[in-house]
Amino acid sequence: MKVLIVGSGGREHAIAWKVAQNPSVEKIYCAPGNGGIAQIAECVPIGAMEFEKLADFAEEHEIDLTVIGMDDPLVGGVVDVFEARGLRVFGPRKNAAIIEGSKAFSKELMKKYGIPTAAYEVFHSPEEARAYLETSAYPIVLKADGLALGKGVLICKNKEEAMAGVDTLMVNKQFGAAGETIVIEEFMTGREVSVLSFCDGKTIKTMTSAQDHKRAKDGDQGLNTGGMGTFSPSPFFTPEIDAYCKEHIFKPSLDAMAAEGRPFTGVLFFGLMLTENGPKVLEYNARFGDPETQVVLPRMENDLVEVFEACIDGRLDEIDLKFADNAAVCVVLASDGYPEHYERGFVIEGLKAFEGKDGYECFHAGTKLTEKGIVTNGGRVLGVTALGRDLADAKKHAYEAVDWVKFENKYFRHDIGKEL
Repeated sequence: MKVLIVGSGGREHAIAWKVAQNPSVEKIYCAPGNGGIAQIAECVPIGAMEFEKLADFAEEHEIDLTVIGMDDPLVGGVVDVFEARGLRVFGPRKNAAIIEGSKAFSKELMKKYGIPTAAYEVFHSPEEARAYLETSAYPIVLKADGLALGKGVLICKNKEEAMAGVDTLMVNKQFGAAGETIVIEEFMTGREVSVLSFCDGKTIKTMTSAQDHKRAKDGDQGLNTGGMGTFSPSPFFTPEIDAYCKEHIFKPSLDAMAAEGRPFTGVLFFGLMLTENGPKVLEYNARFGDPETQVVLPRMENDLVEVFEACIDGRLDEIDLKFADNAAVCVVLASDGYPEHYERGFVIEGLKAFEGKDGYECFHAGTKLTEKGIVTNGGRVLGVTALGRDLADAKKHAYEAVDWVKFENKYFRHDIGKEL
């Protein structure tokens, strides 16, 4: 069996690592891939948004299964292009990926179908948004409607910050077209939890829970990033909360998409806030989370390819998802200055320390294979993941492994899993 994975980050490395464990998989390609993925797959120089080139490659190389890891190509309709050519592909079609591609769409979907979320309003002009903010309660949250690499969310403590946020998103267009429409919603407090799920359009099977740390600096200070670390499972996501979410959030969300004529096949990610008034949806994503994937997949006991196939074939109800009774912690090693300005091209040392060590993985995010060896090539460089018998044990192992890796301008948070 030949598999093509589309993407270049730590999430795609984790997917490739798990796919490689299937004995029937003889060859893995990744477009465009990275320095770590190149150790287990053949990286091909095709961009994630080059849909026709990707489909051409899949046809020419007789790819049996393509897995789309990233949000941009899913929202852009890569699955539709593949399906139109009769190619087997895992991920939601364009009309379903809108659940991530438009915050306004997802909020209106939740409102229509009674799925618990924060109160909100949608604005298409800065003037309307500013008028609304004059009488709002604070703190308040501003969200770019479109995709913004996980950074288009501004938490504003007061009116001055909120007005500046409107300028950032809608006037200065820091996130481009993503900020032409914005959602302004109430600020919710509580524990954040990520729950990823497999879907085949009618059946939904949730994976183990996780919690991400978005802020760049210790103590949840600094700018929002794509994620500086994560742990799984979340001790705050109790069986009682899980049961509530299954009844009021998870299945209703899948059913709502089907009722709208947008059946969802792929991975549906639920970003939840556990508020005093019960769990509420912060956001949906239409794919595996990053870095949540790096702690969820190492704990998954099922064969990932078999689950992908079941989702595509509409027989997910036959799969019994199982996760090990352990824990995982991932600490992201970033380039100092991320998410704003940082340098690349520094040689990474110490990666061989992970070879042959059970329970330790180093997933590459922003790396590149060069004549000098593997070098840094992004803001988030590596995701150091470790398993443990419980979360405290996994955290201890993860921070031990962080010290194995050396590169100039290495930066990481020291408090991933601080609640544990």
